[in-house]
Amino acid sequence: MVTTDVAQLSEECNSWVSNLRSFRDEFSHFKNRLQAVAGRQSNRDVLLEIEHLDNQFHIQLINIHDLKHSIKAHGRQANHEVSSGDRQISDDTLHWHEKLYDDYQALEQTLLELRDEFDGFIAHIR
Repeated sequence: MVTTDVAQLSEECNSWVSNLRSFRDEFSHFKNRLQAVAGRQSNRDVLLEIEHLDNQFHIQLINIHDLKHSIKAHGRQANHEVSSGDRQISDDTLHWHEKLYDDYQALEQTLLELRDEFDGFIAHIR
């Protein structure tokens, strides 16, 4: 792998981190909105759904944080490999990149599904 591939790898990592930040902001907003809605509810089923969604938001915010941290560490490792040595990225780092991409896609799908679930819930209680 040549040095120019590092730029692409870095760009992909930066894009993933940026998207995860957007999801973090969005889901933090959802969590706050859910808490505001909870104060106006008395129906047990609705309160159970609120608790479920609140738990899911909490879990997914942790998942976003953890994946973002892993992606940043991966980017630092790739840059370190290129700057020290034969200016190539190791096969292990490339494999890590592919795994992080798979993890990113899986998390993104989960977040999109949770967003849809939240939107449906909000539409239902109006």
